[in-house]
Amino acid sequence: MKAVVCRSPGDLVLEDRAAPGAPPPGWARVAVSHVGICGTDYHIFEGKHPFLAYPRIMGHEVSGTVVESGEGVDLPVGEPVIINPYLACGKCIACRHDKPNCCVRIEVLGVHRDGAMCDEILVPAENLYPANGLTLADAAAVEFLAIGAHAVRRSLGAQGARTLVIGAGPIGLGTAIFARIAGFNVSLLDMSTERLGFAEGALGFAALDGSKAPATDLVREATSGEGFDLVFDATGNTQSVESAFAHVAHGGTLVLVSVVKDDITFSDPEFHKREMTLVGSRNALRADFDHVAASIRNGAVPLGKLVTHRTTLAGTPRDLARWAHEKSGLIKAVIEVG
Repeated sequence: MKAVVCRSPGDLVLEDRAAPGAPPPGWARVAVSHVGICGTDYHIFEGKHPFLAYPRIMGHEVSGTVVESGEGVDLPVGEPVIINPYLACGKCIACRHDKPNCCVRIEVLGVHRDGAMCDEILVPAENLYPANGLTLADAAAVEFLAIGAHAVRRSLGAQGARTLVIGAGPIGLGTAIFARIAGFNVSLLDMSTERLGFAEGALGFAALDGSKAPATDLVREATSGEGFDLVFDATGNTQSVESAFAHVAHGGTLVLVSVVKDDITFSDPEFHKREMTLVGSRNALRADFDHVAASIRNGAVPLGKLVTHRTTLAGTPRDLARWAHEKSGLIKAVIEVG
């Protein structure tokens, strides 16, 4: 089969790889249809991922079709599926508490083991969710949107909550969309005037442009000095995360959607004075995948506006390398494999 392999940072090639064999019990062999390109994939290509061994086949935002089922799997051949790329052990404390998204020994397709930028892949059947009427192109977008949907659910926010999402990349936009679906009053903060213009003009969000004024001033003006009830940081930027504490209202909540490899510091007196809640949000659960799929079906998610770039498997080495640096107009890129 054909596979796009990142052999080392900056070295992305199309290779012939052995096709997967027959699936073991409890697994299925899936013909890959579409793969979304994530910020993680760009970081792997650029050598910025801290926990990755090369060479690696990337790709974890995936849809496909079942072509062979292992023993004990009741998914029929030909079934269109959404792939949950988080492979959990099923035994650790997180898994025992129904939180496989933060499994102690989690393996993410395309990161800890080879992913789906290839023709076929083996996946545990419990990680395959029937697309149930979604096109395979739309099904490949469910995973990245589920990240934001999970963060919104973790926030426990109330209807009408005054909400700030920091970062207008794909994860931030997904978080903003599902915060709006939850009934929150959403504003977006970013340093990119172009991305904010898209969020405001195409998606209808209020925009706070951090390139034109200090974020603290923008937040103060937008909230009459009170701060936001809910703040989601989706930047992956240490300075942004640390600054986000000051944007939270007394009694409010800060949700860390992105992850940074640095230590985070904040003022403990300010944290206690506000009686803030600090929430970590990692990956997503089946309930989040189902919520996203249902929201796409009912038209609440403007996918046609979010997917801005497309390529083929053969074109991926060229295009992914280019899009890692040419970000203008890019929201979400998708590889059409099948």
